[in-house]
Amino acid sequence: MAKRRDMIRMSDQEMWDFIETQKSIQVCTINKDGSPHLTTMWFAVHDGKIVLETFTKSQKIVNLKRNPKIAVLLEDGTEYNELRGVTFNCDAELVDDYDTVHALHVDVVVRNQPGVTPEQAEEFTREMSKKKTVILVKPEKVVSWDHRKLDVAY
Repeated sequence: MAKRRDMIRMSDQEMWDFIETQKSIQVCTINKDGSPHLTTMWFAVHDGKIVLETFTKSQKIVNLKRNPKIAVLLEDGTEYNELRGVTFNCDAELVDDYDTVHALHVDVVVRNQPGVTPEQAEEFTREMSKKKTVILVKPEKVVSWDHRKLDVAY
């Protein structure tokens, strides 16, 4: 008999398809005192990584410079048999090269602002990107679940 965990695990393709349907991601870094710093962000996907952009002086970046450990969560569903989600735990990669930050900032804006063209986003993020850092989250330790795969009702 298959384990329940194995039954609900998403394949890589299912996981990325699910991620593409989501708008917000929960992001957890570690504060200096060891407590979690949890926030919600918009994101994009680039080269198999989750892309986050934020102000360089933000608490997230301060935390990640001290300790690169990050956890992210994407989830949806309101009833048990609809619940699905993905978590990644990894060391974040910080990018502060202006050209890369600007290009990835544009990706995040275009993905999350319907009707904004890449050209428009490139223009209005030009100055903002000077004060930003990109966080790249590569799926290393991945946990996924899709309760819609269960043939039972709760």
